[in-house]
Amino acid sequence: MKFNTTRFGEIDIPQQDIITFPNGILGFSDSLRYVILNDPATDPLRWLQSIEKPELAFVIIDPIKFRPEYALDLSDNDVSSLQLENPDEAMIYSIVVIPKENPQKMTANLQGPLVINAIKMVAKQVISTSGKHKLKHFILDEMEAMIAKKANNKAKAEVKLNTKENTTKGGQ
Repeated sequence: MKFNTTRFGEIDIPQQDIITFPNGILGFSDSLRYVILNDPATDPLRWLQSIEKPELAFVIIDPIKFRPEYALDLSDNDVSSLQLENPDEAMIYSIVVIPKENPQKMTANLQGPLVINAIKMVAKQVISTSGKHKLKHFILDEMEAMIAKKANNKAKAEVKLNTKENTTKGGQ
């Protein structure tokens, strides 16, 4: 399927790559069909491009890229409307806001993530009830903290060998 976009010009998308949001995205209920566009130059950021509105595209990110402990509990209603049979079928993205005056202060919305059933290509913006998930998570700050935490964890890593020889010597 070919269609024109404001940002990317004419693109050709296979029908099976089209994602349907039956209820739309909060504030954009009149645009129901989207496609995810990947640009290696902006990785890990991606684009969620509307097929109905050429000018409508959201910058999105997989929350695991900056918050590795991110976990989302879906309600029974969300699981049903997404037609999920297995957690592995779900892809999760957060909408990113990039301020023009200070792009380094880009934020991700972890309170209202987008959940996509990758098998059935149906999606929904859900509301997280976790107190850890806010509307604005500063992506670059959290990436820096994640990298520092990994570096600290490596520096503190210790290996103990529980061989019979070591146990005997240490116990006497």
